[in-house]
Amino acid sequence: MHGLRLNQVTLGAIDFAASVLFYQRLGLTLIVDSSPRYARFEFPTLLNGTEPATLSLHGVDTEWIAPAEWPLMYFEVDDVTVFLADTNIVPISPPEMKSYLWEEADILDPSGNRIRIYKAGSVRRFPPWRIE
Repeated sequence: MHGLRLNQVTLGAIDFAASVLFYQRLGLTLIVDSSPRYARFEFPTLLNGTEPATLSLHGVDTEWIAPAEWPLMYFEVDDVTVFLADTNIVPISPPEMKSYLWEEADILDPSGNRIRIYKAGSVRRFPPWRIE
């Protein structure tokens, strides 16, 4: 095993300034600012001491067609409803408990990238139907 980890995602940003503000509103910390071409954010530091993931924005031409359904990014929070209220972000539809035991609500960033705000807790890795 090579220790493969997902720690960085880069998204296209049509309205760069609005996108930067949006991700700051979600609670990410801006750590590189080369506006309007590039920005990098850091997620909050994890309690277990592992390095936080990063998210980057790359400015794109207004002719760029934003994604509708895919890719879909998942951002986990402790309480979906409280997080949405605290950030004053209105989801596409209200938070819902899914059959796979995750509470979810989808939002769109200013460029149309879909983000699923969710809470899964230990069920993400250890669902009742996990293969041993």
